Amino acid sequence: MKVGIIGSGMVGATSAYAIMMRKAASEIVLIDANAKRAIAEAQDISHAVPFVAAAEVYAGNYDDLAGAKVVVIAAGANQKPGETRLNLMERNAAIMRDIITRTIAVAPDVIFLVATNPVDIITHICISIGRELGIATTRFIGSGTTLDTARFRSLLGQHIGVDAQNVHAYVLGEHGDTEVLVWSTIDIGGVPLEDFIAFRNITFNDKIKQQIEDNVRNAAYQIIEGKGSTYYGIGAAIARLVEVINRDTRAVLTISTLAEDVEGVKDVCLSLPHLISGSGDMGVLPVQLNVKEKMALKRSASLIREKVDAYLHL
Repeated sequence: MKVGIIGSGMVGATSAYAIMMRKAASEIVLIDANAKRAIAEAQDISHAVPFVAAAEVYAGNYDDLAGAKVVVIAAGANQKPGETRLNLMERNAAIMRDIITRTIAVAPDVIFLVATNPVDIITHICISIGRELGIATTRFIGSGTTLDTARFRSLLGQHIGVDAQNVHAYVLGEHGDTEVLVWSTIDIGGVPLEDFIAFRNITFNDKIKQQIEDNVRNAAYQIIEGKGSTYYGIGAAIARLVEVINRDTRAVLTISTLAEDVEGVKDVCLSLPHLISGSGDMGVLPVQLNVKEKMALKRSASLIREKVDAYLHL
């Protein structure tokens, strides 16, 4: 099971390390415009291999992607002083086109995992490029709110004293400020949240709920303020996605991909629960939202659509 990672910055390198530690692939290829960085990261990660399981980790080029089932896109341009976000997006679009074109030349059936931010817009751009090149939309998966959902489950699990893996809750919409925490459908091991709280006599009120929301929504800002960037969480999320695809485990994850209609907003990339398999995205699953959540999801979809439209009219 070979996986390629384009971009050997903190997100790309941490994803490679997490994939190795999770034993999600037996061969990991790191590619970066800065070849020395890719070589150094690959060497460093390979030194941890003897403590885990047999895996080959090395720096390479696009030819080395032949036979890869998954390619993670963690590359992108940084904003220059005085540069608008839209112009930055135009440069990133050129980078994505180069990556996709060069990858499919040697690995025509590969599945792309997009981690570059803003992930919903970059995923939309990648899907548009893919359509031009004849690549199925289902082969583009944005990391979306997989990490946000994990944060939500973790914080809620901590408060109610339950392993986060038994907390079934979703964060939908934009991977950003307008993301929607879905409270109405939460269950704890199959028991509705309200019933679980009542049965266990757990203190839970609007103030606690708001604290959890704020901590999920502002987690990235808090981490960036403290250490400059986030990479462990998203690295683990990417590793989980790689594992699901490589092993065809058919897991439900909140990934970002193109939706034809979200509460009246047409053709927008955002996160919804999807079934993921060895062939990529198998489609969205239905979620019963209340009126407030539907309105919030529509706002989130509208904002993303506005940003995409602004880019398309450059």
